[in-house]
Amino acid sequence: MEMDLSAVADIRSERISWRFKGLPSSTFGSTIGEVADQRLDLFADEFVGPLVVLDADALTHNLTTMSKWCDNHGVKLAPHGKTTMAPQLFQRQIEHGAWGLTAANASQLRVYRAFGVSRILLANQLLDLGALRWLVTELDSDPGFEFSCWADSEAGVTLLSETLRELTPSRPIDVLVELGAPGGRTGARDLETALAVARAIDQSPVLRLAGASGYEGALAHDASESSQSTVDAYLAGLRTLVLRMADAGMLDELDSVIVTAGGSAYFDQVAATLAQPWPVPVTPVLRSGAYITHDDGFYRGISPFARIEGVEPFRSALRAWAQVTSRPQRDLALLTIGKRDASFDEGLPEPQLVRRHDGAVAPLAQAKVTALNDQHAFLSLGPESTVRVGDWVGLGLSHPCTVFDKWQLIPVVEGTTVVDLIRTYF
Repeated sequence: MEMDLSAVADIRSERISWRFKGLPSSTFGSTIGEVADQRLDLFADEFVGPLVVLDADALTHNLTTMSKWCDNHGVKLAPHGKTTMAPQLFQRQIEHGAWGLTAANASQLRVYRAFGVSRILLANQLLDLGALRWLVTELDSDPGFEFSCWADSEAGVTLLSETLRELTPSRPIDVLVELGAPGGRTGARDLETALAVARAIDQSPVLRLAGASGYEGALAHDASESSQSTVDAYLAGLRTLVLRMADAGMLDELDSVIVTAGGSAYFDQVAATLAQPWPVPVTPVLRSGAYITHDDGFYRGISPFARIEGVEPFRSALRAWAQVTSRPQRDLALLTIGKRDASFDEGLPEPQLVRRHDGAVAPLAQAKVTALNDQHAFLSLGPESTVRVGDWVGLGLSHPCTVFDKWQLIPVVEGTTVVDLIRTYF
């Protein structure tokens, strides 16, 4: 897979201004690249809180760990770019062997193509006329662009086919049958429905049946034996779907069948099923996206590497810094961080460190964030806490997918030294 490295490099030419929260006012007017090269300090050079940063060493560790694991287990990786929407991080994922990138909607797809991403899975049905018109233009103008989308109903296939016939694409659109499950998200709810969708795709003159897809993460939400059994049963169904399509001759013309599943919680089970021998050539693809930053909450508790012996776990690369601006009660402090700055949908921020006026940093014990307002965090304190107004609190964050969208420019740090700035496009 490729992307336009010159377009990524051009990100460094954008000028910083008041539009980018958290950055020192002294950087206004300078380019992203110029500021990244200055190696500023988060606290000595007047960054303003709240601030979310990425740890450089943790990013490298996670990229390397996932790349090696996929190679060792015979699966490809098309990480879900919606986690970060950061082309600079896409580039690093590609450098570490990513086979493709996954998008969720047409707007994300256009961001990927603006940076020349050459192989994209769209984990959704694409039915909008405007989006399809744009897609056909992209495919017609770039023979090297590989694209696949999902379909989970005959009605969706019919609508997609009718729209594309009007647009007259120069080549068929690749479509994967999406298998779901009762109580899940999208996806055909049973094998026979999925096979009917596959036949509809196969019979369309403007579509090509390219394989099968699914998402097991909507069916389970913890690492219990019951959840793992649910995931295994679902994956067995996905495998059966592919075998039935192969037996019906619907996959005969493909050089390799794409079979894809795998979020960031059960990708070990996905790999164990998809990397088994097949009677037809298969490209097994994971779509895990959150691994690149991991977290201090949801994924820390559910990641396969937290329960697999002999594999070093991912490391959380996310940290928020917020200042104590009020301590109105002995057992309460208020921090300058809220729902506009940090994730809260899969767990509240986790207080980890306190930084004093003199720069001394210590673990923060007997403290817990109990609630977030738009711009405030309620920090519950133990009776012996020495947290003071003006101190900075370092917080671990849960669920990276709802952190990046709140920040257009995120410092990458070694310690407190900024070594890069990551631009997001939401």
